Amino acid sequence: MNRDDASAGPVHPPRDARPDAGPGEDSRPPIIELRGIRKVYNAGTPVATEVLHGIDLSLAAGEFAALIGPSGSGKSTLLNIIGLLEPASAGSYRLAGRSTGELDDAALTAARLSTLGFVFQFHHLLPAFSALDNVAMPALLRDGHLGTAARERALQLLADVGLAQAAARKPSVLSGGMQQRVAIARALMLEPPLVLADEPTGNLDTASASAVFDLLRRFNREAGTAFLIVTHDPRIADRCDRVIELIDGRLAPARESDSA
Repeated sequence: MNRDDASAGPVHPPRDARPDAGPGEDSRPPIIELRGIRKVYNAGTPVATEVLHGIDLSLAAGEFAALIGPSGSGKSTLLNIIGLLEPASAGSYRLAGRSTGELDDAALTAARLSTLGFVFQFHHLLPAFSALDNVAMPALLRDGHLGTAARERALQLLADVGLAQAAARKPSVLSGGMQQRVAIARALMLEPPLVLADEPTGNLDTASASAVFDLLRRFNREAGTAFLIVTHDPRIADRCDRVIELIDGRLAPARESDSA
């Protein structure tokens, strides 16, 4: 994968900053707000295990942050809660200004589709479908059909990630870096304000990993999409604007990355 692929055509214009912010303040409203988040597995049993201990965390709209920590620190659990894939045991969570605590399953599914995009270490592309169909899949799930506008957006996203020529190809004939770029395009299909990326470069060689990171950063800067990137790679973390560290289910003191 060539790093020049990350410089493909323009994406959407940035969202407006919050107009009421004063000098030196972050002008962006929060996209996520977690307060006192706890997670206990097997609660009420002799083997109850608390893996998150009162997490307070906010992420601003358009922010580009890394989530790091050793294995077993609770990163995956925290990401699952933020991604509305599992509930917290205690605490409150607001996503795009909306409390998630009272949402039923249908509302949670709708919130995931409209507000969140996901990129995983294993891209989870559907092997029987083309790259184009994989990118367009969120629109198909939301609308029940694939209209002309959705197909055109999927084609544009493939062009944005440098894969316009691969639209009709199945994942099996694409390289690992190309498959991950398809997964990035799929995550952005419904223009979510937040993308959660779980080790998105973990299975890639150094050059491909750098190119994939450049794509995430470009969509962040040009489209105003916020990213929360879970990574074990300190080189990736240091290229983010903010590093959030989780140790034994607790947040370490906040720090900016070397790139900030």
